[in-house]
Amino acid sequence: MEVKHRTARSLVKKLGSVSEITRSEALAELRLMTKNDAESRLIIAEAGAIPYLAETLYSSSHDSQDNAAATLLNISISSRAPLMSTRGLLDAISHVLRHHAANSSPSAVQSSAATLYSLLVDDSYRPIIGAKRDIAYSLIEIIKRPNSPPRSIKDALKALFGIALFPLNRAGLIDLGAAGALFSLVLKDGRVGIVEDTTAVIAQIAGCEESERAFWKVSGVKVLEDLLDVGTGSSERTKENAVGALLNLVRCGGGGVMREVKEMRPGAVEGIKDVMENGTAKGKSKAIALLKAVEGGAKKWDFAVLIHSDTWKGTKCSDSGRICIEKVNRALWESAKEAIARAWKHKVFQE
Repeated sequence: MEVKHRTARSLVKKLGSVSEITRSEALAELRLMTKNDAESRLIIAEAGAIPYLAETLYSSSHDSQDNAAATLLNISISSRAPLMSTRGLLDAISHVLRHHAANSSPSAVQSSAATLYSLLVDDSYRPIIGAKRDIAYSLIEIIKRPNSPPRSIKDALKALFGIALFPLNRAGLIDLGAAGALFSLVLKDGRVGIVEDTTAVIAQIAGCEESERAFWKVSGVKVLEDLLDVGTGSSERTKENAVGALLNLVRCGGGGVMREVKEMRPGAVEGIKDVMENGTAKGKSKAIALLKAVEGGAKKWDFAVLIHSDTWKGTKCSDSGRICIEKVNRALWESAKEAIARAWKHKVFQE
């Protein structure tokens, strides 16, 4: 252990050398150490490496920038607090992301975005990072740029997802144009992994009042409807994300989005039914919650009446209230009836 401490101190000292070659060699060694030896990450951070690494992100040397960004990423996996407590670190990361199309190397951009995602695992850091509008703006610009490498897009999407996990960050992302950028990416990039990651972010940003108008401007509900349609061949994860997005929209939006969701075509309803039958536990729960929300928040015993009743109009429910079948899209319920019955049978409904 003492050897590791001595090595770390020696390498960090070299980072302050006036010799660019010495600094470059030290950076390369630190990158390898933090990659191959998890125990060394905190040791290197405690030796004072992080301020030097952050400063190197401004370097015009792509090799140095790459090694510094990768080392920060490696350290963030095990030791997030030292990074977040380093003054100017987020500004340095923002610099790399902001110059993604010009001076920054693609590898440094990817490592920097991935570092953000790693830091955002800690929910206490989400409001701090989310408040840095320049970071969010740069991430959105990365996914908007047609020539961005696929890896850069995926890392940017993951960072945006982490930011959007904090509810108060969502309106800011909407204000920066996230909805348009994300839906454009879904329409223009057919790669399964990209679409899955994009819809995951869409599902999160849908959870704020500002999302309804932003989604309306880009025909967001229709795009989500297309993704749910069994004929489009979307992956299960994409369909679950689409269900989650619609659920958040219905919960946070007004009557307009509710009407749009109620008018979904049968193919999209089949997609919801597929999620109810074959999705993950969370996916099933969201699919059922979506149908319940569209119907008007009926309790599970109201659904039992609906499932087992042959009278579709004016059905009387338990003392908890009534459900008005006339207000529910008939195709939606006809298509989902058997799936809801199976969910009821297997006790998927939860209070």
